[in-house]
Parts: sequence; C-alpha cells; structure tokens
Amino acid sequence: MEKENPEIERLRQELVISGYSARTTKMYCLYAKDFLEHTKKPAEQIERQDVVSFLANKKEKDNSSNATLALIHAALKFFLEKIGHKKIMDEVKTPKKGKHLPSVLTKKEVKALIKATKKKRNRLIIEFLYSSGVRVSEATKIQKEDLNFKERTARIRAGKGDKDRTVLLSKDWVQKFKKYLAKRKTKSQYVFAKKNGKPLSVDAIQRLVKKSAEKAGIQKHVTPHTLRHSHATHLLESGVNIRTIQELLGHSSLSTTQIYTHVSLSSLKKVKNPLDRL
Repeated sequence: MEKENPEIERLRQELVISGYSARTTKMYCLYAKDFLEHTKKPAEQIERQDVVSFLANKKEKDNSSNATLALIHAALKFFLEKIGHKKIMDEVKTPKKGKHLPSVLTKKEVKALIKATKKKRNRLIIEFLYSSGVRVSEATKIQKEDLNFKERTARIRAGKGDKDRTVLLSKDWVQKFKKYLAKRKTKSQYVFAKKNGKPLSVDAIQRLVKKSAEKAGIQKHVTPHTLRHSHATHLLESGVNIRTIQELLGHSSLSTTQIYTHVSLSSLKKVKNPLDRL
C-alpha cells in the first residue's frame, strides 16, 4: 500500500480540526496531492508560477470548468497557507464561476416523479427531499430523534458550514412516515436506512431520483438538488419571504437564495410587458 505524503496527511488533519466536511476534506486532499505531483516540490518551495501552471494545465488539458478551478483554488489556498505558510494564492486570480440558472421541476413534474416511485421507502425519500428542501448529504444523516412529529419539524444537524437549522415537514409526509416506521423491520436510528441499519449513501439516493425521473418521462436532468431548487422556487412563488427561504435552505448569504427570484416563472408572468402598456 502506497504511503501517504506527510504534507497531505497534515493537510487532512488541519481540515478536520477546522471543521470541514468529510467530502470537502477528501476533495481538498486529492487536489493538493495532484498539485504536488505536478510541481514535484514541497509546499514551502512553491511559487506563484507553479500554481498558475497547474491551473492552466487543468483548464487546457483536463478541460476543467471554472467552478472546478475555483474549488481547486480554494483547496490550494488552504494547503499553502496552512502547510507551506505562504500567502501566494492572493496573487492568483480566482476563476469566475459561470452563472447558470438551476433546473427546476414544475409542480406537475414533481407529482409525476413521486407517482413513478413505487417502493414506499423510496417514495418517502423523494417526498422528503422536495418538501424539506434539504441537501442529499443532510438527508442521509438525519436520525429519528431529529424529527418532531408534533411540531412537524426536523432538525438538520451541522449542515453545510457546520450550522444546525430547522426545516418544516409535510403533514401528509409525517402521517405516512409514522405508518412506514411502525412496519419497518430494519432496526436503525437513521430515517432512511439500509437493511443492515446503516444510512443510505448519497450515491444510492442520487440513483433513485434519476431512475424515478426516467420512469416519469421527465426530460430534464433531475438530481436530489433539483428537488431542493424546486422546493425553494415553489415557496417563493407561493409568497414566502425570501429571508425565510434563506433560513430554511441554510444559506449563509442572501445572494445565494436570490437566484430563485430569477427562476420563478410565476413571478415573471405577473410583470406587465411595457409594449402592452403603450
């Protein structure tokens, strides 16, 4: 077994104690390892040109998107500051992410998606993702003790940014889930569990959503995050205050939530065209 580069192990430890998620820690370590293999230098000897060369290589040879380059930039900034004790990343321009509007399902498409999901547990998963707007990684971690059936709320523990928050549960979903739980043979503290009691993986839920979308005949690219986007857009269209939506989604910045104002078709349709006003 190949021995891990000691600098990468130090980076992993720094990320862990800084509170980064397991997924972010893994990605940052992979990018830093790739960078060191490219430069063939220890962190303390890295120069600005080494970073520029690596990012250019990623763009030209690997055809990496600007979003990926921005993630690599963040990973190298953390790595070089913590391990190399260098501030050179401030001198390297962060690639701008493309501004793409998120894909959103219509209410009719959400109904079709749920209807196409026959297995009771799987249907409950899709209904939960849409009705709560949680991230798929958050859905895999939620436990029975996090659910408050009386208040119809769920506590999302240490979501993105290591922040707890509360989301709302559908009255209909709560009733169906309680019946499902009473009959479930699997003994597990997790809301969505495998037969062995362990939580479902992110990949498993992603495959489930994709399969249901295909069965429903939905032409759009549908992922669990599409249900989160749809949740937020439909709340906005029903008149929910955008700051409330920000809290429910767990966005640290209102600007992140405001993208849904550009997606909401019902809001756009209410605008009177200036030509019709002449």
